[in-house]
Amino acid sequence: MATAIAKLPDQQAAALSRGYASAVAAKRMKTLAVLAVLAVLIVISGQMADIRPWKLIANIGNFGSFIGRTLPTLTLGNLFPDIAAWYWNFGAWFRLLVETILIAYLGTFLGGILAFCLCFFASANLVRNKATRFVARRFLEFCRTVPDIVFALIFVIAFGLGPMAGVLALTIHTVGALGKLFAEVVENIDMKPVEGLQATGASWLQTVRFGVLPQVSSGFASYALLRFEINVRGAGVMGFVGAGGIGQEFLIAIRNFYYTDVSAILLMIITTVILIDLGTEQVRHRLIGMERMR
Repeated sequence: MATAIAKLPDQQAAALSRGYASAVAAKRMKTLAVLAVLAVLIVISGQMADIRPWKLIANIGNFGSFIGRTLPTLTLGNLFPDIAAWYWNFGAWFRLLVETILIAYLGTFLGGILAFCLCFFASANLVRNKATRFVARRFLEFCRTVPDIVFALIFVIAFGLGPMAGVLALTIHTVGALGKLFAEVVENIDMKPVEGLQATGASWLQTVRFGVLPQVSSGFASYALLRFEINVRGAGVMGFVGAGGIGQEFLIAIRNFYYTDVSAILLMIITTVILIDLGTEQVRHRLIGMERMR
């Protein structure tokens, strides 16, 4: 059965059309204004940071020349001896690389535990006391705002050279980074189980244990694995200030123009990071899948 389509009076339709056109024009002007502000900020930032495209173009050949010098000479007829000469110090580099991974692991583990303990106090839906939330959030901000390399330098001065400084630096920075992420996960939970536990007279700790942790555990683990990947990269440069790991050997190679050593060490670091990324990616996907099945 055909139905009639109601038609607005011409004056009302024209008024609505003008209103729509006006709204579209206002939206377009707002978008153009935002783009103009962004363009001005980019120009100002480029000037203050001395970003000069023509300088980059004029010196791009130096970058390519440096990369070219780091590449080893490999011949098909003498491939394995050439690779052996390229990785002449593989044993020492590998030990330092393992040390780098352990620094990242321990820093992530200790930082993750502290972040786990603090994140609940920084969550607005669990802690009503504003002073407690303020202190917890500002502490987390301090931990993640100061660069980990600065913390490493401070600890090297305080405790001397070695991996301990790197572990402490990564631990503090991880507390701030993971604490914020964990708190955001907690603030996005379904509050009905929490309210149900509170209604039965459960304590705050019991509410967190039975109402919050089952909802956030997989998210916490996923973020912790991601932070471990980041910390492996961070631990790779801790050696620049004497905080252990392969970074110091890498810096020596760069400063002394040991070109092939630079590429050898860099390739080892890249390969390690790729393998860790692939492994943690699979674990994260499994955790996310388990969360969606609930």
